[in-house]
Amino acid sequence: MNIFLESLMRNRSGKKFNNYAYLNKTYYFAMTKKVLFTFLTILLIACQTQNPQVRINTNQGDMQIELYPQKAPITVKNFLSYVDAGKYSGAEFYRVVTLKNQPDKNIKIEVIQGGLEFRMNIDTIPGIEHETTDKTGIRHKDGTISMARNTPGSASSEFFICIGSQPELDYGGKRNPDGQGFAAFGKVLTGMEVVRRIQKMSADSNQILFEKVKILSVERE
Repeated sequence: MNIFLESLMRNRSGKKFNNYAYLNKTYYFAMTKKVLFTFLTILLIACQTQNPQVRINTNQGDMQIELYPQKAPITVKNFLSYVDAGKYSGAEFYRVVTLKNQPDKNIKIEVIQGGLEFRMNIDTIPGIEHETTDKTGIRHKDGTISMARNTPGSASSEFFICIGSQPELDYGGKRNPDGQGFAAFGKVLTGMEVVRRIQKMSADSNQILFEKVKILSVERE
């Protein structure tokens, strides 16, 4: 007999109960509590490990972004520091790269880029450690958000979003001569239609939008 049931079949004087209905009810109640406790524990762990999400609200529409702090902790922490400080409120999407506006590039990409470029001198902002895609495992696919940079370790406030798969932006890719690629750290969950709409807007010969897209706010979900 189950040890738990055996113990319940004895009262304080050591005599056995004959009320099996009582025993079954007590056993069922105890097992239900155990199952409920296990479920709540799993739910709590799941909530604690859920990837953070942010919403980029622009005058062209919203984008919901999922970030990957487990894979790219340095880059995500940096990006969220700008978000939490409200620094992206009033920032802009200002650059669009299409297949037709990069005639001098043998390796062509498709992205939109945003940040603080036209609000402050970003060259004065300290860069962060470069997290390459071969280490993070986050590839530049459709909707991937990644850090713009010059040299490795110079990324700070500027970011871009991929339109279509862009493997040449990964580690070992040929878009950047140093072969280190760019630091991807999340992806667009909803709002890719907004990204594509922005990419189709008119830009000058330097890929800068004639009418920049205003970022109204970037906030955690």
